[in-house]
Amino acid sequence: MPIYEYRRPNGTTFEVMQKMTDDALTHDPETGVPVERVFHPVAVHFKGKGFYNTDYGTKRRNRELRESAESGADKHEAKQAEKKADAAKSESSSSSSSDSAPKADKKPPADKKPAKKSA
Repeated sequence: MPIYEYRRPNGTTFEVMQKMTDDALTHDPETGVPVERVFHPVAVHFKGKGFYNTDYGTKRRNRELRESAESGADKHEAKQAEKKADAAKSESSSSSSSDSAPKADKKPPADKKPAKKSA
């Protein structure tokens, strides 16, 4: 059960443990004076990439972003080169085996339409 803080008109505060479904107090249970619930900011601290540029140490963040961009680009280029090499190997092995076999399945050029049959 959460603990809620209430403030009296003279500035003093007190805490009450209530269920979340309970209504907020309107009067102090001890003195009967009107009270209001005090709200506090939530203690959440967002860290990491993807937040505002004004958050958390700019020198370190700029260095990290530059390093990750460089390493990310290098990794991407290496993967692309590896894919091209694999494609070239598989194409050269398939073309050498297909040269010895006759090509029976030839498609017509895209600009020519097949002739219509007459009924």
